[in-house]
Amino acid sequence: MNARKLMLFAVAAVAATSLLFVAFATAGTSSSHNSMPNMVMSHAATSQTVVSQALAKQLRTGRLATAKYATDLDAAKQAGYFIITRDIPDMGWHFLNPKISKFDIRRPPILVYAKSGSRWQLVAFEWVFPKKPAKTPLPGATYGSFGAACHYKDGTFTFTASQDLCAAKSPQTGAAFVFWHPDLVTLHVWLWYPNPNGLYSGMNPLMHPFNS
Repeated sequence: MNARKLMLFAVAAVAATSLLFVAFATAGTSSSHNSMPNMVMSHAATSQTVVSQALAKQLRTGRLATAKYATDLDAAKQAGYFIITRDIPDMGWHFLNPKISKFDIRRPPILVYAKSGSRWQLVAFEWVFPKKPAKTPLPGATYGSFGAACHYKDGTFTFTASQDLCAAKSPQTGAAFVFWHPDLVTLHVWLWYPNPNGLYSGMNPLMHPFNS
């Protein structure tokens, strides 16, 4: 193949890749679930996230620090994470480490997993705040919300306005009460699974096949 043909082939390949990237980045919209009404739990969706070099370096740091948990939920549990929600459709299973209180991309307080059979895959990080942070912890971050809730030992939870109203045992399964929290502002970062809705979107249509 001569030099002119090689150049034409390279240009065509770059153009095709660019079109595929644009199609992927703009495809898909957030899914909704009847058991999670918007008035109680909502998540901002962005069609694209502009990735700066500063953000790229932070994401690299986060991935390297949490690679040990990527397909090893037991390792996460040994590090102090425990279940706080079962599968939330188009989002995943949430595991909290209550010892982590400050923002650190290397140590997210909540790990979000997808489950397929007996296998677990880390898909996202999550941080929660009592109110929207005055200073954005990550460039371009967008936020969602999660209503006040009682959480139980097996990951079941109920939306409840006050801790005084929390049942001692889960109404769904009878599991013991663990903790209650007020309304929260949430920040998801889909660092371990692609999300066409954006890096910070709460819901992810590509998680649909994992829904319980």
